[in-house]
Amino acid sequence: TIEVLIGTQSTGQGHETAYAQIAAEGLGVPFERIKVTQGDTDRIPFGKGTGGSRSLPVGGPAVMETVAAAIARGKLFAGHLLQAGEEQITFADGRFTVAGSDRGIGIGELAAAARDPENLPPGEASPGLDATARYATKAPTFPNGCHICEVEVDADTGALDIIDYTVVDDFGTVVNPLLLAGQVHGGIAQGIGQAVMERAVYDRESAQLITGSFGDYPLPRAADMPPIALSFNCVPCTTNPLGIKGAGEAGAIGACPAVINAIVDALAPLGIRHIDMPATAETIWRAIQSA
Repeated sequence: TIEVLIGTQSTGQGHETAYAQIAAEGLGVPFERIKVTQGDTDRIPFGKGTGGSRSLPVGGPAVMETVAAAIARGKLFAGHLLQAGEEQITFADGRFTVAGSDRGIGIGELAAAARDPENLPPGEASPGLDATARYATKAPTFPNGCHICEVEVDADTGALDIIDYTVVDDFGTVVNPLLLAGQVHGGIAQGIGQAVMERAVYDRESAQLITGSFGDYPLPRAADMPPIALSFNCVPCTTNPLGIKGAGEAGAIGACPAVINAIVDALAPLGIRHIDMPATAETIWRAIQSA
């Protein structure tokens, strides 16, 4: 088992799957052999949780650099065990090999051997292939995309029906398309909720929050969501070695203006050019009546 310890912390995004993919590919081992531990302050000296779409653009290169450091240690130990110079050792598909020969050793077998102090190379004080790396960003990432929303408004009641929703996004290199689609879908749900449902109302006399339960402050449910046609047009990012652009907030950022602009477009024949969020059925109905 290979354990990846990292200072970020998922809150449902599935970062542990993406980190494990990066480690498994770099080390040439099955995905199932990777265990990811996030945000354990007893074992990880530094971390900032998650937020700002930075986990994979920052944490991904950190995992990649740590993998490279572990492979470098592996070449040192493999050279010693295989009686070859460190510079003669190559690594591919989870195996260290003496260049130009069939002599080699798998990473699992080497890791076990490297734990034995008797196998320490000359001048090396620490056993094992454990490695640590940090990655600091030199510049932010800039994802981009387009959201198109189609709505129908009932003129008598103000009731809104979101008929269709289309998104094209550029997140640079995609590590896991399914996780990425989930991020976008969840963000769109959050944006729709902000655009047409979620409103904090306080009593003017007591300042008591009136919409303090989910009975009064609705969250979007499956029935409120339109079909979403999602596609990617990805151009690798140039500000991190994996070419990844942040994705966490993209759905929520695009959904609010797309939905509100669609509502305004539907009401444009009445001369309506603006409507505040949340555009509830009552809000839309009052706008229609005023017009």
